[in-house]
Amino acid sequence: MSTPTTDQEHTPTADGRGRSTKMQRKVLLGGSIGQFVEFYDFTLYGLSAVILSEYFFPDGDRITGLLVIFATFGVAFVMRPLGGLFFGALGDKVGRRQTLTITIFLVGACTALIGILPGFDTIGWFAPILLILARLGQGFSAGGESVGGPSFVYEHAPIAKRGLWINITLAATALPSVFAGGLILLLSTVMSDASFDLWGWRVPFLLALPLSAVGLWIRSKTDESELFKKTAAERPKEFSPIRESFRENWVGMLQVFFVLGVTALGFYMLSAYFVTYIQTTGDLSREQSLLTNAIAMASYTIFLPIAGHLGDRFGRRPMLIAGAILLAVTSVPAFGLVTSGHMGLAFLGQTIFVLALCCYGGGCYTFFCERFSTKTRFTSAAISYNISYAALGGTAPFVGTWLVDITGVNTAPGYYMAAAAAVCLVLIFVTRLPETRGRLG
Repeated sequence: MSTPTTDQEHTPTADGRGRSTKMQRKVLLGGSIGQFVEFYDFTLYGLSAVILSEYFFPDGDRITGLLVIFATFGVAFVMRPLGGLFFGALGDKVGRRQTLTITIFLVGACTALIGILPGFDTIGWFAPILLILARLGQGFSAGGESVGGPSFVYEHAPIAKRGLWINITLAATALPSVFAGGLILLLSTVMSDASFDLWGWRVPFLLALPLSAVGLWIRSKTDESELFKKTAAERPKEFSPIRESFRENWVGMLQVFFVLGVTALGFYMLSAYFVTYIQTTGDLSREQSLLTNAIAMASYTIFLPIAGHLGDRFGRRPMLIAGAILLAVTSVPAFGLVTSGHMGLAFLGQTIFVLALCCYGGGCYTFFCERFSTKTRFTSAAISYNISYAALGGTAPFVGTWLVDITGVNTAPGYYMAAAAAVCLVLIFVTRLPETRGRLG
């Protein structure tokens, strides 16, 4: 593995007092919008699971329909490691900015495509096939956007505020649940059930394209970081990001895999599963489920940057340890509150879960950028990040639904979450996970 080095001298600021430049703020805004668009597309699919299962698949029992639609939810994650491999290598060779221009457009276009697809009653089995193809396109592009955006922000961020800046960027991943959930709630409230089921559900999907256009425009005003430019100028012509990632960074990639696995599982439980979980297991209405989840996700956008700031002050490793302990201890009671059948308790349970997840996020999100050098950061992080999200994030709604179905225990997904956090806590110590604050690693 490469020797940890500081990059303090290569991170520009507007002056000697650590204030950010206009360019840095544009990068932060562009990175946040890119994360918003990517997770808007994925979250929207989870929030629309019930109607999508009815529209794109033949009639059947409710649980079977949900399992099928959550299986197609996971299909996109199968493509994320391939997208991460492709766009990661591209980003390390030609630059973050050009690569992110492609990813943000592609993910928006694939989501808009879902909004114009005919249903099973119109074209039969071609409907779910086209839906799966659109999901594959989403997953492939998200494999690059999910890591490229934070890496781009990290390389521009003031050194002492890297955790804060990265977590502001990642906090934008929760806003889609608020925005999409609120939009679905508004449409389903002002429209008749028949109109919403016929065409109203399509509107949020079609909005992905103009959202992508905004992100493209902002990114066109940015430039590569001085840190990346210096690294690109010094590397050999025969440079292979993929080969060097596996040769030099395999331990770091393994650590990023299990560290991010916990947050992938937790985030997609919260953002893509809870709305359906509350409806089917907690017996609350669609409107009540959307409202409580939207408020919980809004709190995530507030608490995550605070946790990032704490990570800047106390380090990534202490935040990871504290967050893993909190998740292991609170997940089961939190899931019990979520399925209590009472709207206030459902919100309380989600809030407890959000606080624990954000504490963990105060370490993990910056760790996956800092663990690797600039030369192979995009590729190394993209491979481990996306395999982790495919294995645990993409399967979270399916596994949650399946566990409740086979055990008859409403809190079964909570035990799954607690076990994952406990295993990660052990691995943090067993693999001697390093403190990465202030270094490239």
